[in-house]
Amino acid sequence: MEKGLAGRRIVIGGSRKLDEISTLIEKQGGIPLVRSLQGTIFLEEQEVEPDLLEFIQTGADWVIFTTGIGIETLVKMSTKLGLDKAFLKKIQDAKVASRGYKTLAALKKLAIYPVATDEDGTTKGLVRQLKEVDFLEKRVMVQLHGETAPALTQFLEERGAIVQKILPYQHIAPDEETLNQLCAELLASQCDAVCFTTAVQVRSLFNYTRENNRFADIVEAFKNQTVAVAVGKVTADALKEEGIDRILVPENERMGAMIITLAKYFQNGGF
Repeated sequence: MEKGLAGRRIVIGGSRKLDEISTLIEKQGGIPLVRSLQGTIFLEEQEVEPDLLEFIQTGADWVIFTTGIGIETLVKMSTKLGLDKAFLKKIQDAKVASRGYKTLAALKKLAIYPVATDEDGTTKGLVRQLKEVDFLEKRVMVQLHGETAPALTQFLEERGAIVQKILPYQHIAPDEETLNQLCAELLASQCDAVCFTTAVQVRSLFNYTRENNRFADIVEAFKNQTVAVAVGKVTADALKEEGIDRILVPENERMGAMIITLAKYFQNGGF
């Protein structure tokens, strides 16, 4: 039986685990095309250190983590400073909330079990779980995920919380050459699918298309030719906001499941 992605050209929009995803695509007979739509830079330790030291010194009533990689980065930084035990103790002394399954997995490795988690992998979902919490004059440390989180910050501050933010890394704009290349390939019907693994990648692509008067054409390409694939609900919502309604989303929000779902989609003849 022919493999599900036989001869299909599949774009990978991420910047992490590229070899792993490429191998999965190749095992299904596909041709992986890496077009990274998201850059991530880890901030210099001296930029993050003051915020980390402030948290270790003062602690918090609540700690909110939004990414697994953010937790791991802060643990590494505190270990370099010889303050990992003090850092973990402050977390253990606080009430912990977490967003996303990767965040939850990273916390479990540290034997930290949140009292509040989202139901859908979104910041909005986490806010819903925290609506009944009294944050008045409570110190809340929020680990951000590459971007500011105005909705979460506003929610906490409106309820009287004293918010401290820690941002261990930032998302940066992708290479313009890559964006231009992908747009050209989409317009020439040279991509069978584009796999988006974060909402940031979606925004990067469509912001570029707006700036270069290609938005309507690219939306049309996804409508009629290329399949938009989202790793999970948050990424799918970002695509919907851009007017993309033909979206493939795996039930299990994992990269492997995303590729298998895509392979089955093509085997079954599409939507």
